[in-house]
Amino acid sequence: MSKSTINKIAVIGAGSWGTAIAGVLSAKKLDIILWGHNKAHVTALAKERENRKYLPGFIFPPSLKVTDDLEGAVRGADVVCMVVPSHGFRSVFVKLIPFLEQEAFIVSAVKGIENDSLMTMTQVMKLTLGEALDRKNLTLSVLSGPSFAKEVALGLPTLVTIGCGDLDRAKVLQKIFGSERFRVYAAQDMIGLEISAALKNIVAIAAGICDGLGYGLNSRAALITRGLAEITRMGVAMGADPVTFSGLSGLGDLVLTCTGDLSRNRTVGLKLGQGKKLPLILEEMEMVAEGVKTTKSVHDLVQRMGVDMPILEQVYKILYEEKDCSLAVNDLLTRELKVE
Repeated sequence: MSKSTINKIAVIGAGSWGTAIAGVLSAKKLDIILWGHNKAHVTALAKERENRKYLPGFIFPPSLKVTDDLEGAVRGADVVCMVVPSHGFRSVFVKLIPFLEQEAFIVSAVKGIENDSLMTMTQVMKLTLGEALDRKNLTLSVLSGPSFAKEVALGLPTLVTIGCGDLDRAKVLQKIFGSERFRVYAAQDMIGLEISAALKNIVAIAAGICDGLGYGLNSRAALITRGLAEITRMGVAMGADPVTFSGLSGLGDLVLTCTGDLSRNRTVGLKLGQGKKLPLILEEMEMVAEGVKTTKSVHDLVQRMGVDMPILEQVYKILYEEKDCSLAVNDLLTRELKVE
């Protein structure tokens, strides 16, 4: 059993979500350290005690430390929370493996699938850890759910799920991350949590496209419903529990990301529907919209696994083949009629 006494937590990734998580944990009176890869950015965080670039307006608590020293962040940490975008996840994680403590908890709070390997983040961690996973008795887990960073930082009520193959260990993490305004549920279906968290971003791009085209609320509701069906099909094909997709990380996060104005992925879709080109949209954005890269990963997974995902396929054609948005919607609506 991994340790139940927690003294130090390292949050790896100083974007908006990493900063929000570090802020939540800082209220726990633990040693919390936030790591960022960019020295100039970290220097600004330390000086201003605020993440003005990614999460402005929220002053760091005195207990929150910041650093660009990866070894210093991870050494002695009982919990390492990974909040690095999926495309940079592997390179950062490989570097920190030598510094992981015995019986440490490793939490992925990343919503994406790696492009080349088509792996989820826990699959990447398991592969790169190799024998160290068992030798050090490390615990891999996933944090997911409807949670815009800004609202978490504001202290608005938020509910998420933390998943771990060992439910007792998930309950330990549940107590570590949970607070009065940040309610955490425990679960065991890690692959279900990761698949739903990653794929909802693709559906959010599609929802944004529909909104950008002015198609109305009926279209958005239908898209969310059929998108959930596609996510569930892929998840079950990968061994997930179908019940997971009706939970916080599934339906909850899907509704939030498809309807919320703070959603980066919906914003990408909205601008595409309004006629803007993808390169310009991405150039204008400060933060990563995970759904763009995840769309390619899932498209490749569909080819490998043969799962029926028509919405995903049309989003892929819009993003990577410059298909006209209106034509993509028309092709979805004119497919052969089916039984629900």
